[in-house]
Amino acid sequence: MIVTRGLTRRFGDLVAVDRLNLSVSSGEIYGFLGPNGAGKTTTIKMLTGVMKPSSGEIEISGLNMDSAQMEIKRRIAVVPDEPRMYDNLKGNEFVRFIMDIYRLDKRQTSKRFEEIADTFGIDYLGKYISDYSHGMKQKLMVAIALMREPEVIFLDEPTVGLDAASARKLKDWLKVMALNGATVFMTTHVLEVAEKMCDRIGIIDNGTLIAEGSMDDLRASSGKSEYSLEELFLELTGNGQREEFSHNLGD
Repeated sequence: MIVTRGLTRRFGDLVAVDRLNLSVSSGEIYGFLGPNGAGKTTTIKMLTGVMKPSSGEIEISGLNMDSAQMEIKRRIAVVPDEPRMYDNLKGNEFVRFIMDIYRLDKRQTSKRFEEIADTFGIDYLGKYISDYSHGMKQKLMVAIALMREPEVIFLDEPTVGLDAASARKLKDWLKVMALNGATVFMTTHVLEVAEKMCDRIGIIDNGTLIAEGSMDDLRASSGKSEYSLEELFLELTGNGQREEFSHNLGD
């Protein structure tokens, strides 16, 4: 569902993402982790058509980003780290606007949205978005993404701004989506969330994918069967153990 080949993005002399190769399957929850500035958000922007790569290829749902960008955008949903909405609209107006943009069946989609809104306690749709807190915007953005039943959903720090109950409900909902065949691609700094949720994890640092696999794979490659994801992450990105770890992975 997500394939990249040699994906690269440069900003002048800075290589933000360096020859990234990914392959993420249908029904998989993939955690894309890395320190601040590692290239996570830049990667998501390229995968979602917001930013053009300097070089390399992207395929989403079997479609090439260069030739089928609009069709790809129809099939995916994105929850960015900072919700972007029209402040002069009310929440219910913004929901209807999204339904119109994507030409969704209003009866079915409205019913699905109402179920999601009830789950997340979204009871403020009659208020202007300018009056929403970050958490209120985040919950609405999540609900809008889920109501579309996308083939692939990209989430950049999705639990930021959510209360504990809403974060738990989001995790449960994403697991159900994956069981139904959707692909979930998420970044998070909450490593405990990634460890519990993700089928596979990729770790990027300085624009380069330095490790990838299930928790069992990562532990086996490190030789530390008792390590948590946090301990593995710190060893890879903070304590100079990357070369030995990458060698064990077969790089």
